[in-house]
Amino acid sequence: MTSKGKTRRAVSVGLCAAAVTAVLAAPAQAVPAVDRQAKAHTPGWSLKDSGTDARLRGLASVSRSTAWVAGAKGTVLRTYDGGRSWLDVSPSGAEELEFRDIEAFDARRAVVLAIGEGEASRVLRTEDGGATWTESFRNTDPRAFYDCVTFFDSRHGLAMSDPVDGKYRILSTGDGGRSWKVLPDAGMPPALPGEAGFAASGQCLVSSGPKDVWLATGGGGTARVLHSADRGLNWTVAESTIPAGDPARGVFALAFRDRTHGLAVGGDYRPDQASPRAAAVTQDGGHTWQQSKNPPPAYRSGVAWLPHSRSAALAVGPTGTDLTTDGGRTWRTVDTGSFDTVDCTPDFGCWASGEKGRVARLEF
Repeated sequence: MTSKGKTRRAVSVGLCAAAVTAVLAAPAQAVPAVDRQAKAHTPGWSLKDSGTDARLRGLASVSRSTAWVAGAKGTVLRTYDGGRSWLDVSPSGAEELEFRDIEAFDARRAVVLAIGEGEASRVLRTEDGGATWTESFRNTDPRAFYDCVTFFDSRHGLAMSDPVDGKYRILSTGDGGRSWKVLPDAGMPPALPGEAGFAASGQCLVSSGPKDVWLATGGGGTARVLHSADRGLNWTVAESTIPAGDPARGVFALAFRDRTHGLAVGGDYRPDQASPRAAAVTQDGGHTWQQSKNPPPAYRSGVAWLPHSRSAALAVGPTGTDLTTDGGRTWRTVDTGSFDTVDCTPDFGCWASGEKGRVARLEF
């Protein structure tokens, strides 16, 4: 591509990002997601018929046209056409598994994580768009409970378990999820009493760049964020501003747009409990966290930066979607529909999924 072509593309992307942020930030009454095919000029979530009633907490956006979702009853679905149709590519015999996280490298290769105690925690991999699946890891330790998985690239990835013998357990792969090994825990700080991760959205373990990874916690006396700069061998820990002190409260999701700027969301997932201070922001890679001046009004389980923006992001939860245009300092509710997780790609492929098979794509 010529330098002139690169410049034109950069300007086009920049203008598109600015337009998206401006349109979403425009004052409007928050309403539930709808089928926006007949409302081409109305920005917001466009619901897609997934064909299932399973709760879909796992989501992997590949592009505006391709996405994977995973959830209850061993469900895995994939779309190639922007959500107009969904193919059921659930692994055979997986009906008893609870999929909570999925990572996709493209339209054919994906890794899905099943959660639960003991052998309920498993990792499966496909290389043919879900036509066949291979189990590459099955947990045999009854004390372990795996929550989330993340990849640095198409080969290197990590999965995390709630504490075993007082420390979080980390699995590592260097071959795209074909094989896994437990990392030594010498560089892992001790967990707090009652502390654990939340398998709510596939975002309790997230990465940015070739080596940096962050782990979100709750349940203990303090909601914390752990950070590793060497792919999970050594970790530092920082307190977040999100309240904990109860098994239902803490940091549920993280998002980093680079190795420095990150967002944390969470709260108390019980619908009858308030979730004050449900968001925090870091500008130093998670060494310190600052409370959002105006956080989301309720518990949020998923968060994602908008593409090509240094300041705009979306947070989702059972009671709505919130937008920030100032890097997480303030949030405003822009949709009242229920979602558990959200994920965006560079070509403005922002997807969300959640209860009762709800899947949506952001339309502009």
